[in-house]
Amino acid sequence: MANTVLITGASKGIGAATAILFAENGYDVIINYNSSAESAILLEKSLKNNGYSAMSYMADVSKSNEANRMVNDIINKYGKIDVLINNAGIAQQRLFTDITDNDWERMIAINLTGTFNCCRAVVPSMVNRKSGCIINTSSIWGMTGASCEVHYSAVKAGIIGLTKALAKELGPSGIRVNCVAPGVIGTRMNSSLSVEALVGLADDTPLGRIGKPQEVASTSLFLASRDAEFITGQVISPNGGFVV
Repeated sequence: MANTVLITGASKGIGAATAILFAENGYDVIINYNSSAESAILLEKSLKNNGYSAMSYMADVSKSNEANRMVNDIINKYGKIDVLINNAGIAQQRLFTDITDNDWERMIAINLTGTFNCCRAVVPSMVNRKSGCIINTSSIWGMTGASCEVHYSAVKAGIIGLTKALAKELGPSGIRVNCVAPGVIGTRMNSSLSVEALVGLADDTPLGRIGKPQEVASTSLFLASRDAEFITGQVISPNGGFVV
């Protein structure tokens, strides 16, 4: 019986790269999306056409009832969820004094509450099986903070705290919880940055380049693997040396 992975926000960028890599490694892959239906369905079809097991599923993870419904439907279909990767998230650059109530609440709802909702939905079945792996997505800015991204930095730091606390609570049940904190990665989320800004970020990275989505996906695959069975409560940061 194949392992099952649920990847939230998996229609594009790092999430899509992660879905492809896990499918290539024999997982049944659930591609969660909210608004990007076309991209999710195209990814599902592409994976299936290449002989892999994939299913796209629409759910707004910021809403607990939708996260619960998604997890229950997946368990009913596949019998279990072995790996949860909380990847859904948004970013925004804005001066602190320009952050509106809506900006703040939306950032928390999608990035932090969404992670909480999905963790809470999968944990009971993982505890019953005494097995499972949860991988949450933070950011280097959750580790160091970023100017003009106070709300984004705050929720990404919150995800690190959630990860560490949950790892301690679930460890006795055989469930591992870790966090991936990517550096500057070449995704659509960073496409709003100017060429000059991206060149500057690459220059500030000791390895001299921007990261690739596939490199973040590889980190998640490692954390989900048997090679990482003694790793929990950790923050792994593929960032090219940008933060050391």
